[in-house]
Amino acid sequence: MVWKGCKIIFLFIVATIFHWAGATLFSFFGLSVNLMLVFAIAFCAELKLEVGYPVAFMAGLFLDFFGTRLFGNNAFSFTAAACLMYALCSRFDFESIFPQVFTVFGLTCFVSLLNSILLAWFTSAMMWPGTWSVVGGAAVGAAFAPFVFWLANRVLREDTKAA
Repeated sequence: MVWKGCKIIFLFIVATIFHWAGATLFSFFGLSVNLMLVFAIAFCAELKLEVGYPVAFMAGLFLDFFGTRLFGNNAFSFTAAACLMYALCSRFDFESIFPQVFTVFGLTCFVSLLNSILLAWFTSAMMWPGTWSVVGGAAVGAAFAPFVFWLANRVLREDTKAA
């Protein structure tokens, strides 16, 4: 149990580094890349519900601490994405690359849209990063998905799969 927690913390640190590097690098191209979400989705593919939901929530909350928008929107939207991911886990084989790429692309677009809706709803202000930014960022996240899923599978291998 403790060893599994250490592995999750290690992957969370790796996710933070990748998220920071990706957000910085791809911002020059006008893309809003969210690699922390890609890692949260990969965690949900590898971990049980009882562990995956809190990890996804904490990943979103971590981004909320460093964000300038509505506090809690990432925590909520990452948890909603985790709910959708667990619903998809019983229908898709996430050992294959296509379901990984397709799911990350779709959930990234969903989270971006949900964040904008939450912001508009709670602050009466609309902040849409732009369709190019969202779709391009989702495409970049989807391109990184096979590596992230492989890494999560490799590190969390002996842990039981999601139910």
